[in-house]
Amino acid sequence: MTSTGSSEEQLKVLEEKLLGINIPGELKESVLIRLDQLKNLVTSPSFLPELDRISKYVEWVISLPWYFRTQDNLDIVHAKQVLDKNHFGLDDIKDRILEYISIMKLKQEKGDDQKMMRAPALCFVGLVGTGKTTIAISIAEALGRKFVRIPFGGMESPLDLRGQSRVQPEAEPGKVLKAVRSAKAKNPVILLDEIDRVTDAGRASIMGVLVELLDPEQNHAYTDHYVDYPFDLSEVLFVATANNTHNIATAVLDRLEPISMPSYSDKEKITIGRNYMFPRILKESGIPEGGINISEDVWPQIVRPLGFDAGTRTLERTIKGVVRKIARMMVEGKNQTFNVTPQNVKEFLPR
Repeated sequence: MTSTGSSEEQLKVLEEKLLGINIPGELKESVLIRLDQLKNLVTSPSFLPELDRISKYVEWVISLPWYFRTQDNLDIVHAKQVLDKNHFGLDDIKDRILEYISIMKLKQEKGDDQKMMRAPALCFVGLVGTGKTTIAISIAEALGRKFVRIPFGGMESPLDLRGQSRVQPEAEPGKVLKAVRSAKAKNPVILLDEIDRVTDAGRASIMGVLVELLDPEQNHAYTDHYVDYPFDLSEVLFVATANNTHNIATAVLDRLEPISMPSYSDKEKITIGRNYMFPRILKESGIPEGGINISEDVWPQIVRPLGFDAGTRTLERTIKGVVRKIARMMVEGKNQTFNVTPQNVKEFLPR
């Protein structure tokens, strides 16, 4: 068992951590009172478990960005460059995002930047692989904000979002405050990914938490069961995705602006594969530029090796498969430059 001296030392360390950090005064005071009470329990059998609990709680409280925010970049020329760099086409969707950023800029110029996000949150709706997640990442990049994703697929309980009370064994905060802590800023872009794919059993209660998250009249004082103190989420830019809107509660849809993500034609996929995916995958693989040359008339086979799908995930997997095979051939010393042609393409396509 820990000696009295070292126990008191641990309490002193926790106290110093609290005193040296900028957190809400009321919260700081309540935790300091609890630490003071613990000093009287040093010889009690319940002391060590309680010390572990309070230590974990203090670490959580001091690691949350209560007051830190990143500086927004509201230059719409920059935003358009980011969107065009990362996405082919999608002009209507890009225009909607640029309009959104324009409103943010105008409100900031009027000095209303703390409560600028009064418009409904954007919700990208479309089939798998149509770019819903990547467009959300681009919004964060354009704004210069941190990006965090919360997956909703298979979520069963609102406690996944809201956390568990500290009286429960192994309690911890919910995914929302975990996302904010991970971002290290109180104004990240948080992607609520596939909100239509929660379980039937948990849908009603999870949708209730979503209403609170997306409602600017409520989210300025969001209370996680574990932290048990209101956290201001009003500066978070929430973006949602869904495969369809049928399983989303009406109250949640009222706080969202659904934007349909289009399926891609073969011609569009060729442009995406050739101009966007292939250069990125080549760079990630470590193969020098010019190490692989793909003939123009090969792209239709790369785009549709097994049939049609609405998104671009199959296309990306196929390109990665081609690059992997050639990377191995390079390492084996077979050649350092490869030309993929209609005559030899089957040699490189993944089976």
